[in-house]
Amino acid sequence: MLTGKAALAGVLGWPVAHSKSPQVHGYWLEEHGIDGAYVPLAVAPERFAAAVPALRDLHFRGANVTVPHKERALEICDSVDDHARRLGAVNTLIFDAAGIHGRNTDGVGFLDNLRQGAPRWSPADGPAVVLGAGGAARAVIVALMDAGVPEIRLMNRTRERAETLAETLGGPITVHAWDGWADALDGAALLVNTTSLGMTGEPPLPAELDALPPSAVVNDIVYRPLETQLLSDARARGNPVVDGLGMLLHQARPGFAAWFGVEPTVTEALRAHVLGG
Repeated sequence: MLTGKAALAGVLGWPVAHSKSPQVHGYWLEEHGIDGAYVPLAVAPERFAAAVPALRDLHFRGANVTVPHKERALEICDSVDDHARRLGAVNTLIFDAAGIHGRNTDGVGFLDNLRQGAPRWSPADGPAVVLGAGGAARAVIVALMDAGVPEIRLMNRTRERAETLAETLGGPITVHAWDGWADALDGAALLVNTTSLGMTGEPPLPAELDALPPSAVVNDIVYRPLETQLLSDARARGNPVVDGLGMLLHQARPGFAAWFGVEPTVTEALRAHVLGG
């Protein structure tokens, strides 16, 4: 039950009706009996710079930021954490008396999901292969580098984009040809798909897994469908697999803790709730 003292947060996007974030945060609010609300906020790009300070003036605790506002959010914050600045994007805003503070929790969400789904995986196990060179790939690569993965092999349909990303991020990144599956997967300990290939309504991912060691973990950040063809093929050959839903759920945890004062947990009950919504 909401009162006049309710803690408020939401998600800013354009469009925003597709977002699962209200289901996630709404579940945690009810689970913990918190006097609060989390609402979808459809904000056109040309209104974003005005909308964020207005939310702070309306005593919102903060908000998540989704497409197409993540890069713009970086520019309007009074402070930004190092991770968000490296990624060039903000997905979590926190409001307080000192101003608007930006974070990016995509990398945290990725790693926490990977560790929950594949607890035996360790960054020291060996090379990671990352498919894609967009914003999600950037977050995944930075998270893997910070975790201590010794080598990251990057594959993208447009090689130039992969080379640009590798040069921008630096570190132990090597770019492999999009059709060079055997070379890229040989000896790998982790394979992560950050592209939209394999998502419902998108073309399939033309993965060739023959060279992938059976012990390597396979993660697809796509969660529509939950079991992509990549995960199905990897599971059939005995590889441990991790679906993409957990990344969405885990990246939400830091924001909820900051806004509502409770550290939530990602459970099977939460997954079922989000999948059923």
